[in-house]
Amino acid sequence: MAEQAHTQISGNGENQYATREDFRKILNEDLNRLYQLSLFLTADHQKAERCFVASIEDCANENGVFREFARPWTKRVVVENAIRELKPRPSRSNNSSSLPSLRNQVSSSPTGHFAADASLGLGDFERFVFVLRVLERYRENDCALLLGCSAYQVREAWTRAIETLASIDQVVFPTNSLADTRSSKHPTKYSPHTR
Repeated sequence: MAEQAHTQISGNGENQYATREDFRKILNEDLNRLYQLSLFLTADHQKAERCFVASIEDCANENGVFREFARPWTKRVVVENAIRELKPRPSRSNNSSSLPSLRNQVSSSPTGHFAADASLGLGDFERFVFVLRVLERYRENDCALLLGCSAYQVREAWTRAIETLASIDQVVFPTNSLADTRSSKHPTKYSPHTR
């Protein structure tokens, strides 16, 4: 039985690896998503294009990726090329100086997506951590390995990014909004003011 399984694996050896056609199919299917990832990481259309083109070239030249891992590998290639393009490094500041520019960016949001537009205004390192941890769901240690830093630095950058985005949320969506005003006029059974 074990011999049969071994023979089956080695017999299909040439079919285990992703081909150029496999990568072409993945790039066709995921073109927009992969470019968006590149744009979110670089925060610049020209850099995103360079990163994306380099990723396509890397995929075309790769012949040692198992077919079943080709899609996540393609995404990782985009991430690695964005890291090479920007070389994001941890900062020691709290990044509060970027808050006014982020506020202006949100008010004139080109896509109408608050989190996406606001994340483009974060510092490079904080943006990379935010995109990888929150949007792409990378683990903290994987982010640290990719970015060449400690897990602590990733955690600190993630915290700064979330705090910055939350402070913008308070500016854009103040707590005394119309919805809050309505709910205070007509308390529900879950309101702490209802007895």
